[in-house]
Amino acid sequence: MDYSIETLALDKLETDCIIVGFYDNQQLSPAAETINSLNQGLISKVIDRGDIKGKNAETLMINYLPNSSIQRVLLVGLGNKEKLTAKSYRKALSSAISSLKTLKLDSLCCSLADIEINNTDIAWKTRQIVEVFNDAFYQYQHTKSIKEQNINITKVQISSGKETEVEANFGLQQGLAIAKGVDLTKFLADLPANICTPNYLAEQAITVANNSDKMTVEILEESDMETLGMGSFLSVSRGSRQAAKLIVLNYRGGEKNDKPIVLVGKGLTFDAGGISLKPSAGMDEMKYDMCGGASVLGTLQAAAEMQLKINVVGIVPSSENMPDGDASKPGDILTSMSGLTIEVLNTDAEGRLILCDALTFAKKFNPEVVIDLATLTGACLVALGRIPSGLLGNDDDLCNDLIAASETASDSLWRLPLWDEYGDLLKSNFADLANIGGRDAGTITAACFLSRFTEDYRWAHLDIAGTAWHSGGANKGATGRPVPLLSQYLIDRANA
Repeated sequence: MDYSIETLALDKLETDCIIVGFYDNQQLSPAAETINSLNQGLISKVIDRGDIKGKNAETLMINYLPNSSIQRVLLVGLGNKEKLTAKSYRKALSSAISSLKTLKLDSLCCSLADIEINNTDIAWKTRQIVEVFNDAFYQYQHTKSIKEQNINITKVQISSGKETEVEANFGLQQGLAIAKGVDLTKFLADLPANICTPNYLAEQAITVANNSDKMTVEILEESDMETLGMGSFLSVSRGSRQAAKLIVLNYRGGEKNDKPIVLVGKGLTFDAGGISLKPSAGMDEMKYDMCGGASVLGTLQAAAEMQLKINVVGIVPSSENMPDGDASKPGDILTSMSGLTIEVLNTDAEGRLILCDALTFAKKFNPEVVIDLATLTGACLVALGRIPSGLLGNDDDLCNDLIAASETASDSLWRLPLWDEYGDLLKSNFADLANIGGRDAGTITAACFLSRFTEDYRWAHLDIAGTAWHSGGANKGATGRPVPLLSQYLIDRANA
């Protein structure tokens, strides 16, 4: 898709369709007002018919404009002008592109960067247009012999005045970088587990690193992990014929001595549950158990594309969790890289077993902060649904920064408590701690487990089990979250 900033006056614009907005009090956006004046009040006449009220995300197509180089106008409702938020703005964008993407249009111009939203600028609005549109344009085709080409649009222009062109182009470049990172994340997550193995994920990390002169990559093999004492991580890979990989990406965009931000992403390319076998219903979706790792790759790629002046390390422990004869068993005792021993009460609580060694490994980078992200617990989906990701951490400033970034990116978070009392549920008679804490507060006790390995640095945990993919039905597929959130956090840190 070719995205660009268009500064031509609307009376000189040539496009198959322009998107304009109006509010529920019939007030037109600036671009809609101009188009209306150029066409003898046509938009006002259409609105007066009452077919569209201006409610948020309503759309109505005007298929013909006489004597105009603009072929069509799509009216998009924005709702109450005083109550328009970042999320309702994105909702209107999503509705607009959804109604257009399958039409026989080659070019498209979006004028909605001229809409007023509190605490936003044209760079932010331009970025949202690119992110929302690109998300709608994403089509998984890799394993289909019959390719479905449902989208005809090849060119998207974003209308801007000359005075805001520089700022709009800045937002465009950010939006393109983040959108590409989301695309990579979604593609890797949507691949089947017989293609996207730990080795395949490692190869993709090498490709990401090779595309930036500021990024290096290191792939640790199981023999390296044995040397490091990663007994917890290796206990998970024992049941698989696919060798585990520890993927380490190092982006050096900041000063040499600046402490890095370390992102750790769970990379389980398939999770059958191990000996604690999952039920068959929905097990195919366990290819998405590597969404945390895919998001780390997507975020590092976006940071490099934006040339952020910051140092970032991405760590992806990658394996499968399978029920082989050599697989770990409930009741086994493991020794982690930190030296803490772990009683395995459920082999399906394996994400924390690979993450804990990766979090110990992260200490070697002397991090400013460490953020892990994982499709860790079904309990998070029960608690929060599919709207926010769960957030827990040992540092209030870090958690507040992440929440602020989530609000800017419209990639929601909700913080849960990480109190000492929850940690008591992980006590074991036979090891330093158990890998599960029972039915109660499963998301919190999982984070409590991880917190035992993060006491030497500032740390936050994102549970993305409810937000990393859409389950079942026609919309089944990866979302690319939380790449927008993490990208915004890195932008904020680079600016700081």
